[in-house]
Amino acid sequence: MIVITLVTALVIAVTLGGPAGAADAPVARAAERARMIDTITAIAAQTRVAGATGIERAVLDAIAQVPRHELVPANVAPHAYDDRPLPIGYGQTISQPYIVALMTDLLAVGPGDRVLEVGTGSGYQAAVLAALGCTVFTIEIVPALARRAAGDLARIGSQAVTVRQGDGYFGWPDQGPFDAVVVTAAASHIPPPLVAQLKPGGRMVIPVGPPFYVQHLVLVAKAADGSVTTRRLLPVRFVPLTGRR
Repeated sequence: MIVITLVTALVIAVTLGGPAGAADAPVARAAERARMIDTITAIAAQTRVAGATGIERAVLDAIAQVPRHELVPANVAPHAYDDRPLPIGYGQTISQPYIVALMTDLLAVGPGDRVLEVGTGSGYQAAVLAALGCTVFTIEIVPALARRAAGDLARIGSQAVTVRQGDGYFGWPDQGPFDAVVVTAAASHIPPPLVAQLKPGGRMVIPVGPPFYVQHLVLVAKAADGSVTTRRLLPVRFVPLTGRR
């Protein structure tokens, strides 16, 4: 079921529920997906991030469920399972699968967790989180991308994802607090509204740095007492977080 609510003239929220029988559909391009999982596993084994040398099996299983080729434009769909970012229009990209796996793994989320995503893009990261059993609230600043991602997520049967068009810098206060926050565009600093909407014990993963240069992936952790620590993990390159500050 799809419910569309006009919040303002420029803000829409779309709630997605999986259609009956979606889980029983044959897995398209299964061999390519399996090779992508093997590539992610190999890279993770060689790259120590936050003390880990691998991606949790649950994350890999979730990625294996999501048809990435259904969430990219047709002209790049043949390359959907290559381990590289791809253009999705409007100056935006879908992240390299290994980075999606790593960021998902770092969030340490599972069934029932509420996750805020800033930067819906194609909807792929949201679909992976939903496949893990999370309830996902995702914000996209580009109206056309928000509409397309909502439609594509509905079409593939992704569950428990709400897509909203707006400026994600300010988060989604009326749906918070969140167990985790993931930001899929580079910010010049860690947005205070997103930290405020993170539950005690929660985690945020965000690329931080100047636009169009090398940034660093940062893990933000909020302790039970509300104190916040940050840890810079590895160099990355993301499109910049846009919007008014």
